[in-house]
Amino acid sequence: MLEDSAEFLAELGDPDPDYDAALFAVKNLGFIRFQFFDDSLIEIELHPQNVKLPALLAVQQQVLSSRVKLCRIRYFDASWQSEITASLEGAVSRLSELCAPAFAPPPSQKFVVEPRDYSTLFNDYENPLRLMAQKWRMSFGNFTPSLISFAIEHQLLSRMMIAGVKPHSRDPVFRFIGDGFDWLANDYQFYGIGERIENLPDKDYGAWVTNFYKSVADTGQPRYDQVTAAIEVSRSIPRPYCYERLLLPWKTPSEEILVTLSSRRMVEEIPAEPTASEKEGLVVSISAKSS
Repeated sequence: MLEDSAEFLAELGDPDPDYDAALFAVKNLGFIRFQFFDDSLIEIELHPQNVKLPALLAVQQQVLSSRVKLCRIRYFDASWQSEITASLEGAVSRLSELCAPAFAPPPSQKFVVEPRDYSTLFNDYENPLRLMAQKWRMSFGNFTPSLISFAIEHQLLSRMMIAGVKPHSRDPVFRFIGDGFDWLANDYQFYGIGERIENLPDKDYGAWVTNFYKSVADTGQPRYDQVTAAIEVSRSIPRPYCYERLLLPWKTPSEEILVTLSSRRMVEEIPAEPTASEKEGLVVSISAKSS
């Protein structure tokens, strides 16, 4: 609808606004503002958190039917951000990413996640995850084989995983598993390739963590968290692990999105409760020492 039309004012609920009504509607009512500039530039303004699906689909249709190739997307996220793309298909894809619903994990006693501000990594020079964040930003999120050599050079590969997410199957699948995850069997880094993440040996943990990979692939945005998880190791009593993780989405020449996990252990694992046989051995050992 036109921003000075009676239809728009009716939706606004104010017949005579003395403020920027279009901007108010964008920030607060879920509207998307669509403008042409000199038949050479499309500008789209939106507040992704408030946009509803019908508005998103309507604007994407307008974009795809346009002959103008240059598109500027302005979106509100605490402050106004701006991006420019020379591909209409890229603009449509980016709008979908921005408007993808944020993932909120269900409450769990076994798995606890504390979201952190991704931007703080760039000033944390002691944190090795900062290097991966910089690499992603400098690459504009485009995956190249140089990422692997970069991870090797900076000793990040052992605590790294790569998952592939295709738009139709939607199930994250392992493409690479580093050898620094001691809660996995020694040979899992080989036979786990091609397996869905939800099929991890600890099925509860696999199902829980899968949703984070999907969310990062959907939104095209990084995710930085601290996680405390009780992970079952080789069908034994679950052991607590506390780690920082950085999930990054990477575009590829195909439709598949690669999501990298880089992590670092925050504290040493807490020993599991000894089994009955281990307790018996402990008693014998202590008795032998005291005698």
